[in-house]
This record gives sequence, C-alpha cells and structure tokens, in this order.
Amino acid sequence: MESLLSLPWFDFTISGVVIGSIYALMAVGLALIFGVANLINFAHGSVFTVGSYIGWTCAVALGLPLWATVLVVAAAGGIVGALIELLAIRPLNHQSRIAPLLATIGVGLILDQIVHIIFGANPRALPVSLPNWRFSIGSGTIGAIDITIFVTGVISALALYLFLFHSKLGMAVRATAQDGDAARQMGVGINAINMTVFGIAGALGAIAGLLVGIYYNSIDPNASFEIMLKGMVAIVIGGMSNVPGAIGGGLILGLIESYGIALFGASYRDLFAFAVLLLMLLLRPNGLFARAHAREAEPMTGTFVTRAKPVRIPAWALVAGAVLIALVPALGQPYLTQVMTNALLYALAAMSLTLVAGTLGLISIGHAALLAVGAYASALLTMAGLPVALGLVLAAAITAVLGAALTYPAFRLRGHYVAIGTLAIGEIVALVILNWTSLTHGSMGLYGIPPLELFGIPLFSTNASYWFVLALVIVFALLQTRLLSSHLGRTWRAIREDTIAAETYGVASNYYKGLAFGFAGFVAGISGAVSAHQFSYINYDTFNLLTSVLILTIVILGGLGNVTGAIVAAIVVAGLPEVFRTLAEYRMLFYGMALLLLIRFRPQGLMGSD
Repeated sequence: MESLLSLPWFDFTISGVVIGSIYALMAVGLALIFGVANLINFAHGSVFTVGSYIGWTCAVALGLPLWATVLVVAAAGGIVGALIELLAIRPLNHQSRIAPLLATIGVGLILDQIVHIIFGANPRALPVSLPNWRFSIGSGTIGAIDITIFVTGVISALALYLFLFHSKLGMAVRATAQDGDAARQMGVGINAINMTVFGIAGALGAIAGLLVGIYYNSIDPNASFEIMLKGMVAIVIGGMSNVPGAIGGGLILGLIESYGIALFGASYRDLFAFAVLLLMLLLRPNGLFARAHAREAEPMTGTFVTRAKPVRIPAWALVAGAVLIALVPALGQPYLTQVMTNALLYALAAMSLTLVAGTLGLISIGHAALLAVGAYASALLTMAGLPVALGLVLAAAITAVLGAALTYPAFRLRGHYVAIGTLAIGEIVALVILNWTSLTHGSMGLYGIPPLELFGIPLFSTNASYWFVLALVIVFALLQTRLLSSHLGRTWRAIREDTIAAETYGVASNYYKGLAFGFAGFVAGISGAVSAHQFSYINYDTFNLLTSVLILTIVILGGLGNVTGAIVAAIVVAGLPEVFRTLAEYRMLFYGMALLLLIRFRPQGLMGSD
C-alpha cells in the first residue's frame, strides 16, 4: 500500500490529461464524421501521420515558429480530409454502408505508403523550441510542453464549438447530424456538409499528430493505426456521434492509460485501451455520455453482398485450372512453388473469412488473430513433444473454440460496432501474446518450431509442403461448399439478410454465428499452424492488422461468400507482388488502390457474391 501511495500520482494525472487531450482531438474528428456520415473513418489515423510529418517539415526543415506550424498543419490536414470525402467516399453514396468503411481502409493504406515513400520507414525527432522550465505543484510538476499541448487542445475545441453553434454552416452540420433526410429537404447541401466535416476532422487529426510528435519528440510513420484505435476507443466511451462526449472519452482514456502504466507498466498500455473498448461495446455501446435518443446502430449484415449472381465456372475451366495448379511443382522453380504455397495458405484464411463476412454478413477486421492462435497453439504443442500432425489438428480445434468464444461478444453488436469489436478482439489477442512472456516469449517470439511432417512422412521440402497445402485447400473448399448448399448455409444467409426476421422464425442467431466462427476458426487455425511450421519462427506481429486487411482484400476481390473466388483471388494477390517485385516498396499502395477500385467498380468481386 505504501508503495502505491508513494507513486507520483500528480505527474501521472498530468500526463493522462495531456495525452487525453490529444486523444480527444482525434475522437472529435471521428465523432463528427460518424454523426454526419454514419461512418467510421479508418483513414483518420493516417491523416494524423500526415499531419505529424507536415509538422516536421515546417518546424525542422523550414524552421517555422510553432504557431505557424500549427496553422499549416491544420490547413493541410483539412485539405487531405476534404479530398478523402470527395474522391473516396462521395462516389459510394449510393452503395451499401459497408462500402465507404472499407474504402477508408484502402485510403489509409495509400496515405501510409506515401508517407513511407517520401520520408522513409524510420522514426524522426521533432524538436520544438519551448521553454525548458517546470514548476512544482504539490508533489508533482508541470512543464511548458504540457501547458502548450493542453492549451492547443482547448483552443481547438473552443474554435470547433464556436463554429458549430455560432455559424450558419455549423448549424447546418448539426442539423445534418440530427436528421440528414430532413436537412436535405430543407435545402442543406449534404455533399458540402460532408466535405466540411471531413475537412474539420482532418485538421484536428493533423494537429493531434503534431502534438504527439512534440510531446514525445518523435514521429513514427507506423503510428497511424494505433492512434486511430485510441480515438475510436474514446468515441465509444463518450458516444459515437457525441462531440462533447468524445472530448470526455479522450480524457478518460488518457487517465486510464496513465494510471495503468503506473500500476502495471508501459507494456500493458494498449491492452487497457482495447479491454475498455470491448467492455464499453458489451455493456454500454452508446457511450457514457449518450443522448437520451442516441442513434441505434443499424445491422450491417448482408450490406455488401450485391444482387449479382455468382459466376459459374464451366467444368472444363475448372479442370484446366486444376491441371495448371498441379503442374506448378513440375516447373522446377522452387521459388514459384513457395509463392504458390503461400497463396494457398492465404486461400485457406480467405475461405474462413468469406464464410463469416460474406455468407453470415459479419465484417471481421481482426481475422488475423485466428491465424495467430492456430500458429502459437500448434508451435507450443509440438515444441512440447506432440507429433506435428496431432499438433495441427489440436491447434485448429483450439482456434475453433477460442474463435467462437472470443468473437461471442461481437454477436450482440450491430452495424459498425461489429467491425470495431472484431478489431479490438484481434488487437487484444496480439497484446496478450506480446505480454504473456512465460508462454509465448513475448516480442522474442517462438523459434525452432518443428518442420512439417505427417505420421513420420517429412513434408518440409518445397514440393511436399505445396502438395500438402493444396490438399488442405481442396478438402476444406469441398466441405465449405457442401455446408453452404445445406440447411446450415441457408440459415446463415437468412441471418445475413435479416437477423430479426430469422429470430422471429425461431432461428437462434447466436448459436449459428458461433458455428460459423467455429468452422472459420478451424480453417484459419490450420492456415496459421502450417505457416508456423513452414517458417519455424513466429512472433506477436507475424499476423498483424495488415494481414487482416490483405485477407479482407482477397475476400472482396474474389466475391464475398464465394469459395472459388477466395482461392482465385488469393493466387492473384499473392502473384501480383512477384510480377512487380522491383516495386516491392509500393506493395501496400497497390493493395490500397486495388481495394478502392474494387469497392467502386466491382463490389461483387471477380467471381460474384454468393
């Protein structure tokens, strides 16, 4: 008890308020966009990163004073935000609501890659000339940097308040957020309002990027995803479309993180944030400061499955494709064979996701967590002495059970909350792996994982592993196709089309959702486990958010719910980087652009949605 009382709680409180102020700026932008456009902007963290690097250019490269740097960063962030709305979101106004959400993921990939290309992948220092004094208050201290960041946040919030409540355009924004249809009937230009809101959100996000760089004296091109999630946690705490609640949510999150670091250490910082997010989604999804008549989340099930019929491939084409795939090892190109093996592993993961995202209609953005569970389970079991074949099966079963159990909290969620919930679950799995060092070895990962073998038959040669993975793809593709044509598949589609109607007819939706995630977990677990044995090393970052995004891109490219499409798209996506091997640094840029173009021009995918 004495040790707890002796901690510098005042300093931790100041730190929490300062960081919470930055989170609040991020959260306000997200809340504004959600209130007006009913959209979670996954590119908001990328605007934050763009703002931090524009701030570095102004403050370090050009030597501008801080006040001028803030103004330039705000203007640039506003322009980027407005362009996102104009070029990526507005063309999707007449598509399903999940389309713009997926488009923002593509935009985020593009912006992050542009920052990498221009500024490189290494963090940079962001020194800003501020007085180097601190003065004492009780047992703690406050410095100039703390005051600067807090005051900048307060001024930004005040400017936003004056705009929203004391300008004609601000009143139009509030009217649109309250009832978009009524505002449109009263002559409000919805497109102009949306662009304004995205611009304001971009300006606030860019300022937040600058402030974080000033506070830590460092900017990182890989920080966009983490900070976007922090802003998302803040709006869930405060209320999805509640701007004052977003400010409160940001401050609360900052204090929770700061006190958590004081008690448990910095390595658990992000785990606290995502645990709070999951609890809020379960217990109070409308937030602590929700209005009395907060907008209810609408179901997103089936929102991206178009009316286009799936493409039926002629029998001769299937035979020809099978022959070509079978001839891969005969070409005598080990590298090509390995690439195709990786593509088939992605096909397994994509089949599992297309079941829950396409057939069932629950968009999962944390699907890589299932691969991680399968990989670690099989690695740990076989390193303890179990045969690899038994380890693979047990790992897949463990992933099936954990997959259904971990995603169960998301079953009662609706709308964007499903995507947010699965994202949080994926991050929690990665952070548990990172911090459970006694089992997983933490950031060091697991190495020396036994190679593939089946009942004493070695499968670690390039050709043998290819045949083994191909056999797995064929078996699970046939099984999943059979399931989709059965009563179970029809029940999953009924839940996708209208959950309430299905439940009215006596369908236990949570039970069937659990079955879907269980089967998907089994297939994804096999994919992750085989990957672990192939490469003999894994760590907490082996299956990260980019892996989830890549699998989602494959699923959309192939056609949601289409098993054949998942396999074809996996081969295409895995093969494209080899065609453009000399342009490897642009890989994520290609993926982001492909995702945007697919959503815009071919939402049903290459093979059609089923």
